[in-house]
Amino acid sequence: MTVVEREETWSELRERRLAEPGAADAYGAARMAFEIGQTVRRMREERGWSQSRLGAAAGMTQSAVARLEAGGGIPTLTVLERVAAALDARLSVEIVAA
Repeated sequence: MTVVEREETWSELRERRLAEPGAADAYGAARMAFEIGQTVRRMREERGWSQSRLGAAAGMTQSAVARLEAGGGIPTLTVLERVAAALDARLSVEIVAA
């Protein structure tokens, strides 16, 4: 007689993966990259700009803007400063007590 294993739910898989060493840090970095990308995209779209136009204004390629907006990694402060300047915005980085 074979034992039928129950399939893992998404919630169970997520909990198990987040318990792995370094996973919580990676999840936090992915969240941060996503939020930065959302903000850049929203500001770009509010101006009616294409990714190419933002890229040209920030000294980046369209594909680099697309990666940034998709949360494809944590951009450097230098890149964020260039994007902020291109969008006529101010970059603000805070460290606050928890």
